[in-house]
Amino acid sequence: MPSPRDIDTVLKGWEFKPGEVSARLFKARSGREVLQMRVDMGVLQMETDLRPDGSRPHGAETYYDYLVGEAIREGGSFRLSREQCAEADREFVQYYHRRICWLALREYSRAAKDADHSLAFMDFVREHSPDDEWTLSHEQYRPFVLFHRVQAGALAILEDQSPEAAIAEINRGLQRFRDLFDRYDAADQYSEDELVKRLEEMRESVRQRYDVGRTLDEQLADAVHSENYELAAKLRDRMRRAQTAPAAAPGDSTGAA
Repeated sequence: MPSPRDIDTVLKGWEFKPGEVSARLFKARSGREVLQMRVDMGVLQMETDLRPDGSRPHGAETYYDYLVGEAIREGGSFRLSREQCAEADREFVQYYHRRICWLALREYSRAAKDADHSLAFMDFVREHSPDDEWTLSHEQYRPFVLFHRVQAGALAILEDQSPEAAIAEINRGLQRFRDLFDRYDAADQYSEDELVKRLEEMRESVRQRYDVGRTLDEQLADAVHSENYELAAKLRDRMRRAQTAPAAAPGDSTGAA
């Protein structure tokens, strides 16, 4: 009889495919829902809420929450120790694995939530980093996490609201990218960045698929840029009215002026 510790049956029944994220939601023996990811020679199992490994570091919901408490207690002089840096990295990796699983399963709201956690944690470690080298080793991944956040947020909004709202979400994300490039004095690289291009392509794909013209927020930005303040005022009125009106189903409106 197979040992209860033997996972041969699981591995044989779930093929590993290199280069592909293979994930599934599964009922554990306790009845709770867990997230599983097939990896080479094994399976990762994650909790679906809070910290993926299910632990409560020092009694906090996540290690990020614990560190925030430590920073409040110690004040402005707080800097991450070597051990804290290592534990922070563990949490970053856990949330990365769960985020890509949510994306693979098209659980976009959950993917966006996990990306928000990672981005907030990145802000924290940047502020309390022990040195510039460690800061840069993490900041290099910020565009990738931000891309996932914008992508997941826009797709969640597309499902629940409207294509116009999804386009607006992508535009907000592109502005965050622009701000990020400005922060690192790399504004000249913005238009050529591969992740920026992919978001712009996503925006135009939504626009074409749902026959959406220039959205109200885009028209407002155009009017302000051209200093047509009378038109800008009218567009703001339209936007206020639209916010109080029932949401249209995707594809029901063009968003054209």
